[in-house]
Amino acid sequence: MLVFPRMFEVRQKPEMVERALLVRIYFDPRDAEESGSLLEELGELVRTLDIEVAESMLIRSREMHKKLLCGTGKAAEIAALARAHECDVIVIDNGLAPSQQREWEKLADICVIDREEVILDIFSKRAKTKDARLQVDLARMQYALPRLARMWGHLDREAAGSGGAQSGGQGGGTSRGMGEKQIEVDRRLAHLTIDRAKRELEVIRKQRKTQRKERERLETPHAAIVGYTNVGKSTLLNLLSGAEVMAKDMLFATLDTTTRRIELPDGQPLLITDTVGFIRDLPHRLVEAFKATLEEAVLADFLIHVHDATSSEIERFHDTTLEVLHELGAHDKPIISILNKIDCVSDPWVLAQLHCMFPDAIRTSAVTGQGMPELLQACAGVLAARVRRKDYRIPQHRAELVSLLHREAKVLSTEYEGDDIIVGAVVPAAIAGRLETFAIVPA
Repeated sequence: MLVFPRMFEVRQKPEMVERALLVRIYFDPRDAEESGSLLEELGELVRTLDIEVAESMLIRSREMHKKLLCGTGKAAEIAALARAHECDVIVIDNGLAPSQQREWEKLADICVIDREEVILDIFSKRAKTKDARLQVDLARMQYALPRLARMWGHLDREAAGSGGAQSGGQGGGTSRGMGEKQIEVDRRLAHLTIDRAKRELEVIRKQRKTQRKERERLETPHAAIVGYTNVGKSTLLNLLSGAEVMAKDMLFATLDTTTRRIELPDGQPLLITDTVGFIRDLPHRLVEAFKATLEEAVLADFLIHVHDATSSEIERFHDTTLEVLHELGAHDKPIISILNKIDCVSDPWVLAQLHCMFPDAIRTSAVTGQGMPELLQACAGVLAARVRRKDYRIPQHRAELVSLLHREAKVLSTEYEGDDIIVGAVVPAAIAGRLETFAIVPA
């Protein structure tokens, strides 16, 4: 079985802390500001892996070079700086082709990774459920497959440094031939692993489809919480439902979807799902691999879009989330926007700016509870057409209808008159027709 552990292992001693040099290369002067922001975000991602950031470099190249993205002179400066800082790894925020990665490692003689590999390693650490782990394994294997030659390149260098010279040209040739054969074996095993992961994910998708059919049969409405990573989605779900989803101040604190049932002010039940956070430059293979997770947003009746009111890049994060939703086909659903962490914003000018950008957003705090009644009322408003307040006179021999009301509706009152049961309830439209015969017409 082909097993890929953490994609880059550079730590030599347990007590040592890995150090990284971060690099972002941009080509258009107009991209300087956003590139700087992405570089800062890369620093947060790298620190999530418990790697120390030695230095960050924002570099402009007049043109994109096929070999190293930037010119060889600038690349040599980056490699020298990494050695001066005694870095274990160079993290390049741009996406690197396998050949570019090999060229960088040949030049720097240390591990060189890109943004996608960092995100994959974070996802690998955070995934807990079987389907999340399968999705991560699939994405990691698809990423690693074209880089198997790079991994064997590391082994070739180690072999050469540990006595390859004494073995002579024939020994080197033999090792190289064996390595080439092993690469083919690894590629075949990788393809088998990918196929197996896809099959298992398809089984999970079918299971979820069955679960959704059951929800649809019961006509329970469904909302998905979406937004940029680390905006407080899990904390919001915990507050609304009393769940205990892990919620920490870090990027991608949780990857597993969690669904909880709550009751709205009008008595209607609502299922709420916390989805994985979005991020700029999210590797496309991760969007594909996480379709089984993100499809909760596609199939929800409406979305709760959470914004971080304290973020200086709230508009960019908003646009990123909408772009991912558009890619998933969920952009046309009703959306309730909320400005979370509003309790941390006291500047009147900032509050005015937020109001201009998001005039209809509900101001909330998932920590203090501010705005929660307004959010629940908004959810009830989106689903108002699905329920109605009714009084029913039901004969006692039709007790199964009373059980139906208790199971599928919100029973507000129950009284007994002779052989009849008088029930007041908030009733979903889906079952109202079955009870219409027993409805009490107001005088």
